[in-house]
Amino acid sequence: MINFQTDILPLKNQLYRLALRITLDSAEAEDIVQETLIKVWDKRDSWTDIENIEAFCYTVCRNKALDYVKSQGSHSESLDAAQTERPDSSYTPSQQTIANDEVEMVRNIVNTLPEKQRSCIQLRDFEGKPYKDIARLLNMTEEQVKINIFRGRKTIKERFEQMNNYRA
Repeated sequence: MINFQTDILPLKNQLYRLALRITLDSAEAEDIVQETLIKVWDKRDSWTDIENIEAFCYTVCRNKALDYVKSQGSHSESLDAAQTERPDSSYTPSQQTIANDEVEMVRNIVNTLPEKQRSCIQLRDFEGKPYKDIARLLNMTEEQVKINIFRGRKTIKERFEQMNNYRA
């Protein structure tokens, strides 16, 4: 028996992080989480038919966030651009600037990935989700998730190296 307060409500922080990473807008992410929770609540009569309520919540949240991004006509960075890098005291200011530039380069590369690769990488590398959960969230097989992550990482590496060689 699924209980909203014990099974669904505790997911709100994770849902917020997912929405924030997709929309890059804190206020919009909060709205998306509220809309997600309302939609899940409205489906309470069919909760017994839902195999994995957590995956269902993530899917609803992800779809609402992607709908928002599409309505804005912009690409999602998939990385939290508002996240500030903490300076590492072992870096000189020059090294820190280079490191920040490299992080920005990776963000820009991730922006250009196909949506499935971007979503898989985000959930795996930034949210730490296991392949099995990602597969359920995105309605894919685990093998498809692994392939998308492999291809996305390969593209990121290749483009990063190209950009880095161009700068040098």
